[in-house]
Amino acid sequence: MLFEQPVLGRRGMVACAHYLATQAGLSILTRGGNAIDAAIAANAVMTVVYPSTCSAGGDIFMLIWEAKSKKLHALNGSGRAPNGMTPEYFISRDLKEIPERGPLSINVPGAVDGWFEALDRFGTLSAETIFAPAIAYAEEGMPVSPKLSGWLRRAERLLKGWESTASVFMPGDQPLKSGTILRQPDLARTYRMLAKEGRDAFYRGPLAHALTEYIQRCGGVLSLEDMQQHRSDWVEPLFTNYRGYDVYEFPPNSQGIAALEMLNILEGYDLKSLGHQTAEYLHLFLEAKKLAFADRDRYVSDPTFVDVPVERLLSKTYAEEQRARINLRKATPYFASGLEKDGDTMYLCVADSEGNVVSLIQSLYNGFGSGIVGGDTGVLLHNRGSYFSLDPRHVNYLQPGKRTMHTLTPAMVLKNDAPYLALGAMGGDAQPQIHVQLLSAIIDFGLNVQQAIAAPRWRSGRVRMAAPHKGQEVGGQRGVDEHLERTIAEVVMMERRFLSGVPLELDLLGHQTIVEGLWEDGMGHAQAILVNQDTHIFEGAADPRCDGLALGW
Repeated sequence: MLFEQPVLGRRGMVACAHYLATQAGLSILTRGGNAIDAAIAANAVMTVVYPSTCSAGGDIFMLIWEAKSKKLHALNGSGRAPNGMTPEYFISRDLKEIPERGPLSINVPGAVDGWFEALDRFGTLSAETIFAPAIAYAEEGMPVSPKLSGWLRRAERLLKGWESTASVFMPGDQPLKSGTILRQPDLARTYRMLAKEGRDAFYRGPLAHALTEYIQRCGGVLSLEDMQQHRSDWVEPLFTNYRGYDVYEFPPNSQGIAALEMLNILEGYDLKSLGHQTAEYLHLFLEAKKLAFADRDRYVSDPTFVDVPVERLLSKTYAEEQRARINLRKATPYFASGLEKDGDTMYLCVADSEGNVVSLIQSLYNGFGSGIVGGDTGVLLHNRGSYFSLDPRHVNYLQPGKRTMHTLTPAMVLKNDAPYLALGAMGGDAQPQIHVQLLSAIIDFGLNVQQAIAAPRWRSGRVRMAAPHKGQEVGGQRGVDEHLERTIAEVVMMERRFLSGVPLELDLLGHQTIVEGLWEDGMGHAQAILVNQDTHIFEGAADPRCDGLALGW
């Protein structure tokens, strides 16, 4: 099997979705920085080298194990809806939903405040040192990887829509090709200013003015007041015990609770007896996912605005009730409201010799976010606001100052009250599904972290599919024409590396499978670090589906 062995180290470990970010994080560790310093440095580099997935104009969530206090901390760095972003605003413009891209999809970006909040509390090195690698790559340029080139090509229409964006990513009116150099001097100036002046430059100073003025010129509503009012929050992470391991996920407004509910449901089955990734095994995962996501879509949003019954959803008794609803021989219908969405995100994790561990996830939401670079700041702005609903009956109903339900969710596992595993993945709604696949592979079947990440992966979701009108035949035609209408179906996307009979067996159980490529971006880019508590050796792993790399020392 390819990609079988994890990377080992005793003094530190960094695992990122791009090798340059991994190298930047490791350089911080070797210079005496801790895991928090290294994680922020790596994150900043990721915004330069993988701009489709993350940016200073996006959101961030962090789980931080502090060795000194022996405590797990959770930092919610997600932004809120602008004060001018109201349902009435969209209704007055005859919009039935929030545009997925463009200036009206932009929430307050929370990442920068999250960076400085974490550094102020736990960091040891200067901001100048931490931002130096990102500044160098932005100013001097970095080679475009085949992955980034493909994303630029697919997003060409979006990126050409805004002059500030096209000037960065479409020089000569063409997407940059693999092996060419991407230079971002405006972003370098922004990061140099952040390193010197701190978060206030972004939320109150010249960067805040430049960003909001440009967004409003483009037709958006994000204001200087919205930026000034932003703050990150330290919150209590959620956990459940799965077969003796304490699995921690982010609380609402994050969807992390869905992964914990899935684990609670699956714990009642002897998964090992079914065999790893057999049809019977996958059937249970798919049914557990449907049940957990039904609760996610019904309850999860900003707990400041809605009541989320966390205790009930995480109880083992409730898991028994949910488990009783699963038919072992037949797939049940999908009954949650709302379509599931893809997301473009990056995840990284870092561990240091002092025992600190960081599980960090950062995102623009969709690839390249809103599509808008904020004027001459070089900062791509996210489109997380498009996740809100304009239906007042929906738990994620848009309200000014509200945080939307967030797909971002980093994870960490403790064993004997100490870090055992940090893991996470990009993938939008697939993130809880990926977490559970990795955890079962490691805990139930004893796979090492690299084997678990490289194993064939699936994701389940509701999509709009073409279907013939009643009484009409399509005759094998692909696509949608005047004879076809859109229907919503629950489908299971599977990488082609599963055993050949498994998709058919799932179809016979009532699932609708789609077999995709060998290594699919849509299956997420996962990274992980396992801490061997007996030898104190770090085992790092990165996803072969991206330009990922784990390095230890």
